Amino acid sequence: MGTSISSMQMRNLPIYQSGFVNRGTFYCSAASSATAIPSMDKVDFLKLQNGSDIRGVAVSGVEGEPVSLTEPVTEAIAAAFAAWLLDKKKVDASRKLRVSIGHDSRISAQQLQDAVSRGIASAGLEVVQYGLASTPAMFNSTLTEDEAFLCPADGAIMITASHLPYNRNGFKFFTNAGGLGKSDIKDILERAANIYSDFLAKGYLVKNASESVKKVDYMSVYTSDLVKAVRKAAGNIEKPLEGFHIIVDAGNGAGGFFAAKVLEPLGAVTSGSQFLEPDGMFPNHIPNPEDKAAMKAITEAVLSKKADLGIIFDTDVDRSAAVDSSGRELNRNRLIALMSAIVLEEHPGTTIVTDSVTSDGLTSFIEKKLGGKHHRFKRGYKNVIDEAIRLNSVGEESHLAIETSGHGALKENHWLDDGAYLMVKLLNKLASAKASGRGDGSKVLTDLVEGLEEPAFAVELRLKIDQSHPDLKGRSFREYGEAVLQHLENSIASNPKLQKAPVNYEGVRVSGFGGWFLLRLSLHDPVLPLNIEAPSHEDAVKLGLGVAAAAKEFQALDTSSLDKFVQPH
Repeated sequence: MGTSISSMQMRNLPIYQSGFVNRGTFYCSAASSATAIPSMDKVDFLKLQNGSDIRGVAVSGVEGEPVSLTEPVTEAIAAAFAAWLLDKKKVDASRKLRVSIGHDSRISAQQLQDAVSRGIASAGLEVVQYGLASTPAMFNSTLTEDEAFLCPADGAIMITASHLPYNRNGFKFFTNAGGLGKSDIKDILERAANIYSDFLAKGYLVKNASESVKKVDYMSVYTSDLVKAVRKAAGNIEKPLEGFHIIVDAGNGAGGFFAAKVLEPLGAVTSGSQFLEPDGMFPNHIPNPEDKAAMKAITEAVLSKKADLGIIFDTDVDRSAAVDSSGRELNRNRLIALMSAIVLEEHPGTTIVTDSVTSDGLTSFIEKKLGGKHHRFKRGYKNVIDEAIRLNSVGEESHLAIETSGHGALKENHWLDDGAYLMVKLLNKLASAKASGRGDGSKVLTDLVEGLEEPAFAVELRLKIDQSHPDLKGRSFREYGEAVLQHLENSIASNPKLQKAPVNYEGVRVSGFGGWFLLRLSLHDPVLPLNIEAPSHEDAVKLGLGVAAAAKEFQALDTSSLDKFVQPH
């Protein structure tokens, strides 16, 4: 393998003390030649699409989950991205396009990185490998202008499957215009299917990347930019976080850099930080700021170490959340409220775009307490970001697009959903409070969400559509789901205790009994998720009964979780 480092070796390197592996630029071949030819099966490439990402199974061993991201499939996808990029960029022949490649801590990362490198090189493009990296850093590499680090890249590929289990992996793609959208991904997968059928016809041989592959430590550029942002916000103080004790939980994903590379240079103490080492088996908890076990782990660490703040990232660092010194979680609606408060101080009256499952309490907090405007849109971080961009283009100012999952993007940061940058905005608040003489740690953040009404009871139930049920009568699960929603909407109209939301972009959202519910169709799966928030369990049941009455007419809908919820205990 030349100079590349296996994920097992990576695990044993003290890379967070000594800086990232692969300092400077050196060269190696992307794979050894004369490797055994993998078996080639027919592949439905479009099934690998997951919204604006590509996702699949990369490691065998889980029953019922055959490997779909094989080396030939991966190489075809990378070659397809190269072809798509050549079409988009339309450069003259004198300049080679350059693609940067990074990966998170998954165990399949090295193998996929090699296959991606071969695919890019086979199209005649230059390959620059970053090794362990974060998704936001990959987008940033298309903006950075620094030839010493072979930047800017014309395109970037992040190898990640976010918080999914260890056997999965996938790809996110970027140009300097941002992340690719759904239609681009479909285009790339269609091209990949043609390239793959060529492999099938002509035989597939694992060969060296025709050009040598370059390696750079881009993460050092990215992290120094984050450090500079905090110093600047604090009035150019070298160590604006001196005296703060901040704990990082990276969940063994790619976010471990934040402790040694961002917080420590700013003067913070990071002792007690946990799971910073990359380990693609995720032995401690799922790296996911929405996961209860993950949030419990960071909360316990903050309380036991009496830290000022806890910070947690997902696997590829495009999502994050925090915990204050009292152990209060700053995620989901609370994180949106906190970011809204920060952004509305900087941009009074601006519109905050969120996904559809945000609470009514958040709307009144943004609009009545902060004087902003809450624009509740659809689920899907790309949908939320694209809507904020659209609003700006039609003259409605928006500076923040954020989803309850922890994906948050700011206009000032090129509309990139960067979990590390979101946390930098919180650190800026801590630093400026300290500079102005406040000595009460993270209380400045807690105070910002004062007055946010939170439901006493919240639940999400998932109603699955059985696609083989005769009640579908030849319809797709999407058409069937739409029929369920239409029927629910009609039945609400005749119920005086329930009011349909006047403006709504996804599913059926209804207020009543002091709370609300939203029934919507999942973006990708044959599932209707139902979110209910209410002042009590009893009120939540009353809302649930309104849905249950309408849903019972649809035999292909599995309402067992809802039936159980509304049954008297």
